[in-house]
Amino acid sequence: MRWTSKIAAAALAALLPLCAIAALPASAQTATVEKKAPVTILISIDGFRPDYLDRGVTPNLSALAAKGISASMRPSFPSKTFPNHWTIVTGLRPDRNGIVANKMEDAARPKEVFTMASDDPFWWSAADPIWVDAEKAGIRTATMFWPGSNVAVGGTREQDWPYTITGGTRPSDWAQFNQVISDTQRVNGVLDWLRRSAGIRPKFITTYFDLVDTIGHTYGPGDQRTTDAVAEVDGKIGELIAGLAALDQPANLVIVADHGMAQTSSERVALLTDYVAKEDFRLVEGGSYASLYPAEGKEAAVEKALLGKHPHFECWRKSEIPARFHYGSNPRIPAILCLAEPGWEVTDRAPRRASVGGGHGYDHESPEMAALFIASGPAFRPAKLPPFDNVDVYPLLRDLLGLPAATDKDGSDAVFRGVLIRR
Repeated sequence: MRWTSKIAAAALAALLPLCAIAALPASAQTATVEKKAPVTILISIDGFRPDYLDRGVTPNLSALAAKGISASMRPSFPSKTFPNHWTIVTGLRPDRNGIVANKMEDAARPKEVFTMASDDPFWWSAADPIWVDAEKAGIRTATMFWPGSNVAVGGTREQDWPYTITGGTRPSDWAQFNQVISDTQRVNGVLDWLRRSAGIRPKFITTYFDLVDTIGHTYGPGDQRTTDAVAEVDGKIGELIAGLAALDQPANLVIVADHGMAQTSSERVALLTDYVAKEDFRLVEGGSYASLYPAEGKEAAVEKALLGKHPHFECWRKSEIPARFHYGSNPRIPAILCLAEPGWEVTDRAPRRASVGGGHGYDHESPEMAALFIASGPAFRPAKLPPFDNVDVYPLLRDLLGLPAATDKDGSDAVFRGVLIRR
C-alpha cells in the first residue's frame, strides 16, 4: 500500500469513533464529555502595585477584579521578593519561615551565603509550602516558577559540590526559573499541563511574571515604560484566560504581588560611613534597609553611633525592632537593622553614577509597598475587600484545594469568608 493510501485509511479509522459517537442518543453523547472540576492557579506579578490598575492599560486584570474579589494587600516585612513569595505559600512571616531576606547568612553554614539562586533545602525547610501539603494529600501540583518551587523541601544535601539532594518533596511538575523564558512560554506551559488526561493533570498550579518588577527597578514606578510592562503582562493574563476557555477548564485564579515599588534616586542615599568607620562593621545587605554585624570588639561603638533615628533612616538591635514588623527573632537576621524612608537608600558607599529607578524592602505598611490582590472564579462572589496581610492568602489556598485548616500559621481566611462560595 502506498503511503498516501495508508494516510487515507488511517484518517477513515480515526473518523469511525466520531461517527459512532454521533450515532448515539444526545444523552449518551453528553456523557462522553469530561466535566472538569475547577483548578486553582496562583499567579504572581512581581512588583505590581494596586494603583497600576488605575492606568487604563489592564482590561483583563480589571475585568477579573470586577467579576471577583480585589484588595490592596500588605506585604510582610521585609518587603522583598523571596521573603514574601515564601510567606504567601507557607502562611508564615519571614521571621518564622526562614527566608528572612533575598541575601542572608546562617551560623550553621558559616562559609555560605543564601542568594536568590540557592536551592539547598537547608535554607528552605523551616516551613512547608502549600504544594508539599497538597502532594502529601494526593493533590497533584505544578509550578511554572515560584521562588523555592524547585527545592526538595525537607531534603538533605549530601556533599558540597557537585552536590546531591536526598529526600524531600517537590511539586509533581516544576520548572527551573530562567528569566529568558518568555511570558508567553510560561502561559503555554501552564496550558499544556491542563491539556493532560485527568490522572496526571495538576489541580494546583503556580506561575510567575517578573517583567513589571524588572522595569520598575530600572526606570521607576511612574515611568511610561513601567506602564507599558503592566500592559504587556495584562495581555499575558488575557492569553491565559483565553486558553482556559478553549480547554473548557474552569479555574479559580488567585493573582498576587509580593510588594509594591517606590521611586528611588542616587540623590537620596544615606551613608552609614557618615556615622561609623567602614572597618567597624560588616554589611550583609544595603539599600531600602541595611543589615549588618559590628566588628568584634566594636559592638558598643557601633551601637552608640547607629541605634536610633537619623536623617532618612532609623536603626535598631534585632531584638528591639518594633513589634508591628514581626521581625527580629530569627537567627538569620543580623545584629542591627537600619530601615530607610521610602525612596531613600541606606548603605556603606556612595553611588558611582547618577541614576533614578525603583526599589522595595521598605516599611511594609507604606502605601508604596502595597501589593496587588485579585481572585476570580467559580469560588468567589464579587466584592471589594479591605486591605489585609499577605499571610491570609495561604489559608485561602487551602480552602480552594479542600485541605483542612492549618494550625500555628500567621494568617486567617476570615477576610474571605463572606465572599467564598463553599461547595
